[in-house]
Amino acid sequence: MNRTTALAAIAALAAGVSAPSAIAQSEAAYDGRPISHEEALARAETGMVLQRPIAGVTNNYWFNYETDIAEARKEFTKDMAGASDTEDRRDAWEEYRSEMVDARKDYAKEMREKGYPVGEVRLIADAGR
Repeated sequence: MNRTTALAAIAALAAGVSAPSAIAQSEAAYDGRPISHEEALARAETGMVLQRPIAGVTNNYWFNYETDIAEARKEFTKDMAGASDTEDRRDAWEEYRSEMVDARKDYAKEMREKGYPVGEVRLIADAGR
């Protein structure tokens, strides 16, 4: 993910896109500490979780995607509960982001191979141009 995409996704999150409960729970423990780079990327990636199946086709690939996302959230919650220091939290955020990216890319790849159109439209806030 490039910087522009990450910033756009973070802006979408700030604009009211709901975050999963695992991330919402972690905000309760925020305590005013600065947000890490890994956390910012993971929060941006959370905003890109697919809400509907590609081309409206509900198949095994879609169910696998939903399962992968649920598993990533469950593991993230467990990792954050067991985190004892900043490095543990950063590792948990990075692993969470990585699993979210992998799930989306794997699902898109499978659907593309089956002949379904896969595309993304991302709105990027005006950068003063």
